[in-house]
Amino acid sequence: MLVVAPGVVSLGWPDVARRERTAERAQEAARKAVSDLARYLAEYVGDPAETEPTRTVQVWSAKSRSRMTRTLAELDYEPLLRMGLRLPMTTLTYPGDWLVVAPTGKAVKKHMTVFYRRFGRAWGFEWLGIWKLEFQRRGAPHIHLWGPQPQGLAGDLRQVQHAADLLAWEASERKGRKPYSRSALGDGLPYREWLSVVWADIVAHPDPEQRRRHQLAGTGVDLREGERMTDPKRLAVYFSKHGSYGAKEYQNQVPVEWQAPGCGPGRFWGYRGLERAAAGVEMTPADAVFVARTLRRLARSQGVTRRVTVQRVNRRTGVIRYRTVRRPVVRLGNGAGFLCVNDGPALAAGLARALERQGQDADAERRAAAAAEAKLARLRLAATARQASRR
Repeated sequence: MLVVAPGVVSLGWPDVARRERTAERAQEAARKAVSDLARYLAEYVGDPAETEPTRTVQVWSAKSRSRMTRTLAELDYEPLLRMGLRLPMTTLTYPGDWLVVAPTGKAVKKHMTVFYRRFGRAWGFEWLGIWKLEFQRRGAPHIHLWGPQPQGLAGDLRQVQHAADLLAWEASERKGRKPYSRSALGDGLPYREWLSVVWADIVAHPDPEQRRRHQLAGTGVDLREGERMTDPKRLAVYFSKHGSYGAKEYQNQVPVEWQAPGCGPGRFWGYRGLERAAAGVEMTPADAVFVARTLRRLARSQGVTRRVTVQRVNRRTGVIRYRTVRRPVVRLGNGAGFLCVNDGPALAAGLARALERQGQDADAERRAAAAAEAKLARLRLAATARQASRR
């Protein structure tokens, strides 16, 4: 199955038997869970589903990093571009004494939910875009947002709508209740100032000095960095850069205070208001092998490398030394995987032309082989006829 998206081309080999085995294991696990729950309710009092979680998260997993890269390259960004607004990189941080206001990952996600709600109320449309959770060296979480920067002043659209409601109410001879509009924090401020005031109010540190400092330096808006995202691949690579195994790997390490059961960060990344745009087509095994080889060569030509730590053992002294080296990244090594590209449909069109040419070449080779076999058969027949005439 070849899947094409705006910024990614992926190749997969569906295993129907494996899917059936997975479904059977899921059914067996469900039956066992029901049996265990019935036995528990029969012998004890309470619900085992209400027990405390035991899973702890210490680092952002490699599988989640790969899934984020592919997902961001598959998203349809037309809703964002259709708005006609600038798309900066917005950063939301926490004060110095951050554990008071963010003791767990759930508290941070709750702050983000409140931020989305206040954004929609202040600017008249829902926030949509991509977000990524990271950690500073001091352990404090901070959030990167790539989304629209509203124009004008906060609350202007709401005031215009209120004025229109008042006119409609007066035109209807004042029937029903009079429209009421309540002002909100940050009304009348441009986006940058509104962001600083509202985010400090959402976090709401109880210490006045901490809150004052947080309002002064708790947010950032980088237009230059955001406008460098000119295609899905650049956007996916930018966010995956924060998740790469490099010098800033500490940004993906969960602080010790969040490593207790039930205190983890939850999801490290996500998107809001966007949908995936991908289309797939089935291929023959021979065509899939050709496409996999082509994509693998294309990935190798890009020269992508990654940092790895290797060890060297001195055979005479036994001393182990570690050093960091860069190794080439292998894509589609086993014939399946995905490749981030700047223009997925264009690459798919090129692959289609290559497959068509390969088919034409194969047909030409088959015709040449058939002609050679026919010629050889005629020569053999002529030789047999000459031998018969000599006899």
